[in-house]
Amino acid sequence: MANTILPHALPTALDAYPGVTLLSLDCFDTLLWRDVHAPRDLFGALGEANLLQRGWAEQTARSTAAVRHRRNEVHIDEIYAELLPNASAAERAAAVRDELDAEARHCFAFKPTVELMRAAKARGIETIIVSDTYLDEKQLRGLIAAAAGEEVAGLIGRIFCSSFYGKAKGEGLYEPVLRALKIAPEKILHIGDNKKADVDGVAPFGVNTLHLKQFTEGSEQRIRLESAINAIFHPTEARTALTHQPHRATIAAYEPQLDNAAEVLGYTTLGPVLNGFDRWLGDEAAALQAQNGGKVHAVFLMRDGYLPQLVHEARGGTGHAVEISRFTGTASSLTDAKTVENYLQREIMSDLSVVAKQLLFPAAEAAKLVKDHGRPPAFLKAVQDPQRMRRITAASRAFAERMIAHVRKAVNPAKGDTLMLVDLGYNGSVQNDIEAVLARALDVKVAGRYLVLREQSRSGLDKKGFIGHDDYDCTALESLCANVAVLEQLCTAAQGSVVDYEKDGTSIRRGNSIKSRQSTVRDAVQAGCLRFVHDEGSVTIRGARAPHETMMWRRAAAAVLGRLMYVPLEAELAVLGEFEHDINLGVDNTVSLFDAGIAKKSLRQRGLSYMKGADRMYLPAELHGEGLAVKLSLLAQRRFAMPLKYQDFVDNSIALPLIVADGNQVSTGKVTATPTHDGYYLAPIPIGDSRFSVGVQFGQLYDYVQVESASFMPVDRFLSDKQHADGNQEIDALPSLEGMEQVAPHLFRCENEFGFMMVPPPPRQGDRPMMLALVFRPIAARQAAVPQTAPHIFAGANA
Repeated sequence: MANTILPHALPTALDAYPGVTLLSLDCFDTLLWRDVHAPRDLFGALGEANLLQRGWAEQTARSTAAVRHRRNEVHIDEIYAELLPNASAAERAAAVRDELDAEARHCFAFKPTVELMRAAKARGIETIIVSDTYLDEKQLRGLIAAAAGEEVAGLIGRIFCSSFYGKAKGEGLYEPVLRALKIAPEKILHIGDNKKADVDGVAPFGVNTLHLKQFTEGSEQRIRLESAINAIFHPTEARTALTHQPHRATIAAYEPQLDNAAEVLGYTTLGPVLNGFDRWLGDEAAALQAQNGGKVHAVFLMRDGYLPQLVHEARGGTGHAVEISRFTGTASSLTDAKTVENYLQREIMSDLSVVAKQLLFPAAEAAKLVKDHGRPPAFLKAVQDPQRMRRITAASRAFAERMIAHVRKAVNPAKGDTLMLVDLGYNGSVQNDIEAVLARALDVKVAGRYLVLREQSRSGLDKKGFIGHDDYDCTALESLCANVAVLEQLCTAAQGSVVDYEKDGTSIRRGNSIKSRQSTVRDAVQAGCLRFVHDEGSVTIRGARAPHETMMWRRAAAAVLGRLMYVPLEAELAVLGEFEHDINLGVDNTVSLFDAGIAKKSLRQRGLSYMKGADRMYLPAELHGEGLAVKLSLLAQRRFAMPLKYQDFVDNSIALPLIVADGNQVSTGKVTATPTHDGYYLAPIPIGDSRFSVGVQFGQLYDYVQVESASFMPVDRFLSDKQHADGNQEIDALPSLEGMEQVAPHLFRCENEFGFMMVPPPPRQGDRPMMLALVFRPIAARQAAVPQTAPHIFAGANA
């Protein structure tokens, strides 16, 4: 008979054991679960006794007990005797009560286990607790009652604690338990989450055992990574647990029943994030109601507000879908010359065809304007022509009237009401554009409430973020916004972006260019999210509402988002692999969410410094396969805004011998090649204004060498902190071989020490300085290689 049970099967566990007359349960992570990742995380909530000190004290107490009393188990009083050696007995007792109170705040009963206990009671079967714990029977029973309520505590008969017997289950605790019970072991079923303790330590006594497998392997890894990411975003605060994972019990109970990878993605990531967000929205709506009076309308900005609205309605709320894109919001705001000037100041250096369209010029006129005045100064002067300016502002006022009609049609607020604009975030740009228009036309108050908010300027508007400036520093918020495209694509509605409105407010959308396959996958992701919202709370039993609930869901959401954005799992990337991103500016542009082939090339060419300036939609997805260290390096650099440069990653080098020829003379020298990634080196070789041919004398150093790439690029591009991974401005080199032969793709054998690779220069590009970027990996060194300590002479291109 299988000795493993999944959480959702717990209520019927006794069905397979008709002869059992006693149910034995482990306590922690079987009956009582915590809303933190690991028990030690709770120690952060102990005030001055921080988690490291508390852990050290327990280690010392166990070591002392082993030496003095020949036992490995200890009581909590012994731990606090080590933690507070100079405190009075009363002070230690108060500290113990503080820990028990923290446990009660963070513990809850796992409902499937409670249902099993109720089923046992209905059959006349007693339930006992056998726990490896430093608490005694009275303390543990009191904790169960405080955390789960008296009804749950009343289902328990006897309680056996390892601290009393001086031995854990793995050391034979069940031997005295059986003596005390005076019952045949085959009449007992014991269930616990620790296989070594609850199966391997109990089964030898003849007791029936089941290992409660809390999580699937995927979930176990996911929540472990979330805990790690949590530590990066949430430094330890006084009297605050180190991690918060209020979603872990729901995921444990229901994820094994899901068989669709897209639904799993929505259930385990978007579900916890948006469930916490909507809880907070309810609190914020109540606060706005008390502050402003009138009625508060939850207005979800489409398209990205689509899934948050579905979650809001699934949780019993009433929301209004309003289609206002960045394009229509800006178009509604250009109602006077000052706002037009402000817009031009922000956008004049961007794509002028987009700017012309945003200024509401007809398509033919916009195209002609860009053609005739294609440089920013000339374009700006043309737009500032008084006649054109009057046409822009008149068109914007008419656009604003249509937008207001759209809002009236969707919401129809009364005077004095509050429109609570709800969106994913991140700057609140739409609110910046339309707040004054809405307030003036509808005589309402406007507030913005966002999943993530990091304002780029202090607008002074009523804006808050579930994950926002009140709780996070600016670099933390910016790092969470770096890969928002993945979140947007998972939350959006499967429709084109709104570009205008009919006079009656009906939306006019451009065509939806997103693939139908992507929409199908997204629908499954969103269904998973909504299923989590439906299931959440159904598997937890608490004695009282957790006082830290809002903070708990906020911190969990930040950790889940950070994990998805920086450490996506392979199964998640398989779901997201075909996604494209719609930039939502009233144009038809879509770009791939990620391209797995780009990062490998760029890492080998630039090393880890490539990540600092790489302009990609979902860079961590492209880093999959390069190891956790690479992705954590990216996260740390963005989270803490580390001022690292190329040379900071270099800790060794190779002096690569060269022959340089310009048609008139030939010289020799060396260039310093520095390590990049995966054993590769980069040799940046300056060739002036494309005048020099370069012979790379690999034969002096190697019998075999792997050449990944050889390409020419402008020196200033190579030195720039902003690296573009699309290969723009790169020219492939066309080398020839002398004394070398290619024996496999990218692999070359040098016949002797005179073998070299000759690289002619590319066509000249004026007098712009160019360089040859040569990426290679040593395979087999030549035994009589020339020493590499000689100074190099071509160092000008090294960054």
